[in-house]
Amino acid sequence: MVRLKHRYLLVNILYPESDTPTKSTTRDGQIPDVVSFRRPSSDKLNAQLLARIIRDGVAELFGDYGSGMIASSLVVKYLSPATSTAIIRVSRAHYRLVWAALSFVTRLPRPIDQACVIQVVRVSGTIRKAEEEAIRRAKAAILRATAQGRGSDFTLDKMLGSDSAASNTRAGASIGIESDDDEDEVDQD
Repeated sequence: MVRLKHRYLLVNILYPESDTPTKSTTRDGQIPDVVSFRRPSSDKLNAQLLARIIRDGVAELFGDYGSGMIASSLVVKYLSPATSTAIIRVSRAHYRLVWAALSFVTRLPRPIDQACVIQVVRVSGTIRKAEEEAIRRAKAAILRATAQGRGSDFTLDKMLGSDSAASNTRAGASIGIESDDDEDEVDQD
């Protein structure tokens, strides 16, 4: 029996342009770039739409050959519109076709119709390593946004709303981020 080998691509969907004016949250009147580029995707973006974007891109770049090579192995394993992160599984021999197609995406199709950049941030042989990298990057983005905002009046509470402090703690705990309060509960020798 032959074992099929796959690659998992961890991708971030970045939004370089703002379609709607945003509320200013820093002293100079701008939202930090760390936050504005990595904003949530539309709820209309789903795994099927992302798979269609990839298939169309591969067909445009590589024709019928490319479409045939990825047709049986392309699967969007994880998509989070909240973090604009996805994990895509494709056969090991043809993951570069998918990577090239993702690199050429400049706009999400209708019904979203929004400018974007899709960035492949990790290629892994196991989904576990891709998930760990996604969690590590989410933690780093939160720390960068907090650190960038400490030099001004920017806080995540101001950006997300006043009653979001409790929900931020719950959301952080659900993806494995420890809050400062949790550190006090650790046994001290």
